[in-house]
Amino acid sequence: MGYERQADFGTPEVHGDHHVTCTIDGRAVTVPAGTSVMRAAALAGGSIPKLCASDNLKAFGSCRLCLVEIEGMRGTPASCTTPVAEGMKVQTQTPRLQKLRRGVMELYISDHPLDCLTCSANNDCELQDQAAAVGLRDVRYGYEGETHLGAAIDTSNPYFDFDPSKCIACSRCVRACDEVQGTLALTIEGRGFASKVSAGLAGEDFFSSECVSCGACVQACPTATLQEKAVKDIGKPERAVVTTCAYCGVGCTFRAEMRGEQLVRMIPWKDGKANHGHSCVKGRFAWGYAQHADRILSPMIRDAIDQPWREVSWEEALSYTARRLQELRERHGRNALGGITSSRCTNEETFLVQKLVRAGFGTNNVDTCARVCHSPTGYGLKTTFGTSAGTQDFDSVDDSDVILVIGANPTDAHPVFASRMKRRIRGKDGRPGARLIVIDPRRTDLVRSPHIAADLHLPLRPGTNVAVLTAMAHVIVIEGLADEEFIRARCDWEEYRHWADFVAIDRNSPEVLAEVTGVTPQDVRAAARLYATGGNAAIYYGLGVTEHSQGSSTVMAIANLAMATGNIGRRGVGVNPLRGQNNVQGACDMGSFPHELSGYRHVSDAATRALFEAEWGVPIDPEPGLRIPNMLDAAVEGAFKALYIQGEDILQSDPDTRHVAAGLAAMELVIVHDLFLNETANYAHVFLPGSTFLEKDGTFTNAERRIQRVRKVMEPRNGLADWEVTQELARAMGLGWNYTHPSQIMDEIARLTPTFSGVNYARLDAEGSLQWPVNAAAPDGSPIMHVDGFVRGKGRFVVTDYVPTDERTGPRFPLLLTTGRILSQYNVGAQTRRTANAMWHGEDVLEIHPTDAENRGLQDGDWVRLASRSGETTLRAKVTERVAPGVVYTTFHHPETQANVVTTDFSDWATNCPEYKVTAVQVSPSNGPSDWQADYAEQARRSRRIELHRAEPAE
Repeated sequence: MGYERQADFGTPEVHGDHHVTCTIDGRAVTVPAGTSVMRAAALAGGSIPKLCASDNLKAFGSCRLCLVEIEGMRGTPASCTTPVAEGMKVQTQTPRLQKLRRGVMELYISDHPLDCLTCSANNDCELQDQAAAVGLRDVRYGYEGETHLGAAIDTSNPYFDFDPSKCIACSRCVRACDEVQGTLALTIEGRGFASKVSAGLAGEDFFSSECVSCGACVQACPTATLQEKAVKDIGKPERAVVTTCAYCGVGCTFRAEMRGEQLVRMIPWKDGKANHGHSCVKGRFAWGYAQHADRILSPMIRDAIDQPWREVSWEEALSYTARRLQELRERHGRNALGGITSSRCTNEETFLVQKLVRAGFGTNNVDTCARVCHSPTGYGLKTTFGTSAGTQDFDSVDDSDVILVIGANPTDAHPVFASRMKRRIRGKDGRPGARLIVIDPRRTDLVRSPHIAADLHLPLRPGTNVAVLTAMAHVIVIEGLADEEFIRARCDWEEYRHWADFVAIDRNSPEVLAEVTGVTPQDVRAAARLYATGGNAAIYYGLGVTEHSQGSSTVMAIANLAMATGNIGRRGVGVNPLRGQNNVQGACDMGSFPHELSGYRHVSDAATRALFEAEWGVPIDPEPGLRIPNMLDAAVEGAFKALYIQGEDILQSDPDTRHVAAGLAAMELVIVHDLFLNETANYAHVFLPGSTFLEKDGTFTNAERRIQRVRKVMEPRNGLADWEVTQELARAMGLGWNYTHPSQIMDEIARLTPTFSGVNYARLDAEGSLQWPVNAAAPDGSPIMHVDGFVRGKGRFVVTDYVPTDERTGPRFPLLLTTGRILSQYNVGAQTRRTANAMWHGEDVLEIHPTDAENRGLQDGDWVRLASRSGETTLRAKVTERVAPGVVYTTFHHPETQANVVTTDFSDWATNCPEYKVTAVQVSPSNGPSDWQADYAEQARRSRRIELHRAEPAE
């Protein structure tokens, strides 16, 4: 794809069955009623000049460039705010309009510095383009921009600059901040020629303001007022490739705009069906890690983890690795080997890793980071609904009347979808906003921020999700709020009656369970009534639901509520897991679990195994393999010897860091396939350099089951895409793999996976994306699941009794620690820490309530010791009322903190998903990093030594 701007039709698309036909400059055009004259003209192949208009913003009508003449109408109305009518005759280019437009443009230019030749937006500037479009050749007025000349350029934001001298006060950035992002951080201050954009209160710059650096304002700006630093440094892009973001599970589509092999900027793609042209600070700006000096670009090996690394060729690294794997398999048996797939890699790469383990190693010892975050989603939704995924597309939230958010913080972890949710909560165009219920131990931004507030916040004690949901179910059943017609038609009635009898008993009432949950009975009852009677009600949940010892029970309790109230199978409702990483859904879909092949089919099923055995030409073990914690246990016991880890840092991301370290240290061969020497690589013997999402082709599957193309933007700096690395390792082990492109891997996935049977690259390229299942029953995909019936047949109600976690507070450890993420950082921080995002969050901090801080003599910014039964670490305190008394909170983005050294090895009863969200801790004053942290830092430093190349002796 060459470099050209994506077409902008000026005003948003209008949907509707009623169409009207009008004539614009003699050309007839038929459009939905309510479409603007401006958009109709663009659809007819014309172009009306504009500055304040953009098709992702509501019509504003302020710039007066888009004036038109309409037969029978007085004056020259603005085409952006004038809807078409049947039989309307419009002229967009007359001598009168030319004169008016040139006069308007002359005023704009008179207040704009004419430094085009040295401006970074030269030849990429809408003001320049529109001046040419209206035929402006000279300006009669002197430059009136003296009011801006003394205004300094605001360079505070690490990614873009604000130059007020170039602002034309079109308000597009302000409106984008309002309508697209929903932060409302920007305003227009001053009047007339003194009007300019402001990022907040007097004295505030962009960095210190409420701006969240999503880039919506930069994208909206028609001049160089808001300009990316990379464009200034590198220059105007010359080509572009559409690809998919590699951060969270929203799955935003971007135009990667290039100059040579340099990425200049990432522009959110307006046709992206997950993001509709919006972005967040990570996807929009935090791509610099791809060029970071820390990237390892050559394979490395070493015989022992206390030795320095030695750079080798790909051939030597792969042959060495294959030989060692085969030796260990011969000596200790196939079950001594295993692999870990990545939720950050493509579907095709993940599929190949599990294929290598099953067909090459001969074992089902394959697991994924997806199990340590969302495996309870798979178990719970498959049990109740029959499929292991969320029920809705993201667009569905526009039809929600009640939104229940439990255990999720979308403004930080899924910000683009959060913006969509906030717009629905605020309401628009006279339509009242959706009502909001938040169930979370913390007061997240959704609970209250400058422009939205939850109707109800249930600040439950960590670990009591099941109790709160059971208490809500009690109210729904006792008060007769269940949808009996839906239940009888769509669910197993006897199982419902059994469940209803259980939740109706007195011990499950809000009053009795308040002692457990800490939530007032009045709020629980109000939440239950609102969810059951408020119209279309949707539930969105995250890791605060799944990462518990009762994670699977909570997912089933959520499903029970949705079925009991009939909130399933149509737009605006449903059960929606917000997946943490870009391809968590895909990693699960591809058969990354030790008990399942792709499509969530158990390895014990003979018919399923027969499909794979026929395709792969090898037998598949019918017995499930080991999960990650089982592999680590077996390694400590001496039975597990070798592990291939693609794209994951289990030492930092998995619970009970000491246990992970002990398991890795006990293995004879740890192969890390990644971008950087991560924490897990401290214990590795082979390092295979990975490729970024910019350097490969493939697909990701987002949280709404949307399969989207990842396209290669630049050549892999390490020489091979990740799928090629896995294939070359398989070949070195004697497997005859001969894929020449990831599309062939997807074709194999489609042959073996019923939900993907209709998926191929040609369709994805033509249609943009597909939502599985895509098969004969749903040839166009499935935006909404369970429309006419559940995948399993009848919906299944499951009794979910509240069982307290074994992790208890007590005199030694009186507080409960819960963990999560922050907007600017991502997962273990390997990518975002190597970008300017670190300016917003340079270290993990411990949120603690003022009462708990005062009781311990702590002040904001103090070093504190965070200790549990598993271990201890130190970090700085942040005293805040965002957490309740008795609860503390931190993130896990920085390895210097290693927050997971304090988390326990307790896990979900069904899936072994770790209980990250409930750890009994004590917090006390400290004077700096602990001895353990100092020892860990030294071990990490020594393990990352790379042997310098020795010069060949002279002849």
